[in-house]
This record gives sequence, C-alpha cells and structure tokens, in this order.
Amino acid sequence: MPSVGGRGRRRLVGEINVVPYIDVMLVLLVIFMVTAPLLTQGVKVDLPKAGARPIPDQKDPLVISIDRAGRRYINIGDDKSAPVDEKGLAQRVKLVLDRDPQTQVLLKADAAIPYGDVMKTMVLMQQVGATKIGFLTDPLPPEKVP
Repeated sequence: MPSVGGRGRRRLVGEINVVPYIDVMLVLLVIFMVTAPLLTQGVKVDLPKAGARPIPDQKDPLVISIDRAGRRYINIGDDKSAPVDEKGLAQRVKLVLDRDPQTQVLLKADAAIPYGDVMKTMVLMQQVGATKIGFLTDPLPPEKVP
C-alpha cells in the first residue's frame, strides 16, 4: 500500500496541459488577422453602385481594373500591382483566351473615370476575342434595391 505522507511512489497524472496550445493558437490568430487584409486582390477602385443580380461563380475570371487615374491593371502575371498599357493588356488577355476561349472577362472600373475609357477597354477585349465580358459593381444598400 502506497504511503500518503509524501514518501513512496507518486501517482501519474493523466491530464494534458493545454496552455501552450492556446498560446500557439492565439499567435496564429494574430498572424492571420494581420495578413488577411494584405491578401485582397487588385487595385483600390471605387465601384459604381448598381442593383444588378450577382453573376454566378465561375472558375477564375480575368479581372481588368481601371483606377481613378485611368491606369489599367490585370489580375495575372508577375506584378499584379503594376499598370499595363493597351498593347500589354491585349497581349496578356489574348494569351489567356487562347488557352480557354470561355474565360469570363470582368471590368472593374472606378466610378469617376469617363465612360469612354471603359468602353475603349471593352472594345479592346472584344478585339482580342473576349466573348463573355461583365462589369463589377458594388451592390446597392438593401433599402434602395428595386
């Protein structure tokens, strides 16, 4: 019989100390919270508001962004944050459409740029073979939806 007074054999404790696991989880949570906003794709564009229905999700659409200054960006390539000229944009879109002609092209244009600049980009996309072209907008607030 083991003695109770501290001498003799000790009993094994079958509990897991979870404090280190909680610490690791909290560190990972902080890392995720800091990096999540950095993972957003594209350029800052103030989209116009519209009450259009959402487009059904499709596999990896090609997004062309036009910022307030009229610079064009594309969501493919090495540097997605570098503006591209019309010729470079047409070449990149053509390469994508040559691989998959059904790729959807979405235009994400700032509300402040002239309509003619948006149309010029849209016509350029049609000239290189884009058949599915859509526009990205911000949804209207629920009280203004018709």
